[in-house]
Amino acid sequence: MDYRKSNAPATTVTRNVDLMTKNTGNIYETVIVVARRSNQIAVEMKQELNKKLEEFASFSDNLEEVFENREQIEISKFYERLPKPTLIALQELEEGKIFHRNPEKQPKLK
Repeated sequence: MDYRKSNAPATTVTRNVDLMTKNTGNIYETVIVVARRSNQIAVEMKQELNKKLEEFASFSDNLEEVFENREQIEISKFYERLPKPTLIALQELEEGKIFHRNPEKQPKLK
């Protein structure tokens, strides 16, 4: 997913509980769904960041290289400015982009 184009807010926003529980019917189940999705998003973002920063990896530390590597600093700052994974997951939940199921609520096969 392209998190750069996400319309999730960068700061915390007060949410309506009725809208958040319309799919699950339970606020605690909604929290679990959002937490699991935000963990997935965080892992994806971390992998993407690490892949971009691998290009700048050097095996010898040199003080001059630390100050000259502005591109690496800009990439890191860009990822710091992105909305947090939890806010992205909440936005996805509101837009109906998250699929979830509760195995305990599924009919049991005999």
